[in-house]
Order: sequence, then structure tokens, then C-alpha cells
Amino acid sequence: VQLQASGGGLVQAGGSLRLSCAASGRVFSNYTMAWFRQAPGIEREFVAAISWSPGRTYYTNSIKGRFIVSRDNAKNTVYLQMNSLKPEDTAVYYCAADLFGTGNYRESVYPYWGQGTQVTVSS
Repeated sequence: VQLQASGGGLVQAGGSLRLSCAASGRVFSNYTMAWFRQAPGIEREFVAAISWSPGRTYYTNSIKGRFIVSRDNAKNTVYLQMNSLKPEDTAVYYCAADLFGTGNYRESVYPYWGQGTQVTVSS
């Protein structure tokens, strides 16, 4: 499966952005989709995931209540709605896919990755 992330940009603290990740090449609905992020000098970290069925969601603690992950299987797209953004959310955000995955937070279990989209939150 090929993944294309988009929607990043520059936003002020407290603002919102919605990231999209479009998938092609396989049956999208069979893939658990995840978002990871990597800030400069920091290891890539898990942000959120949504399972292939029944669309169960998983979040890292630092973004709970602010970010929402969702998917539209008809459009082969997963979204990350990011609200109340903070400067510490600044990072390159990546989408990843795992066939029939369980929403694991470990990046090593995701064989498919998008190219990343930059999110910058100014204070």
C-alpha cells in the first residue's frame, strides 16, 4: 500500500489542523492506520491509531482530548484532527499502515509509511 500524507503547515498555539493520509494499492479497510511524529533530535513517537475493524482508536497520553483520528474507507483516507495545538506538537507527522493490525504503538510493526508532513506550532 502507498501512503501520501498532507495537511501540515504553520499554525499558532491554540489553533487546529487536519492531517490526511491517502492510501492506494490495497484494500484500505483491512489496514490499521497510525500516525507517528518526529521532532528534531527526538525519536519518532506514536501519536494515534485506528484499527481496521471495528475502527477502534488509540492515543498517546500527551494528545488525548485534543487530537482525533478517524478514517473514511470509501475515500481510502485516514485523518488526524489536531485541536488546541501546542508548540511541543511541532514535528514531522507520518502515517503508517499495518495489515489487520491491532493498533500497536511500536513503529516496527508498521511496514508501510508515508513521506511525512511538517506541522509547526508557533507560541
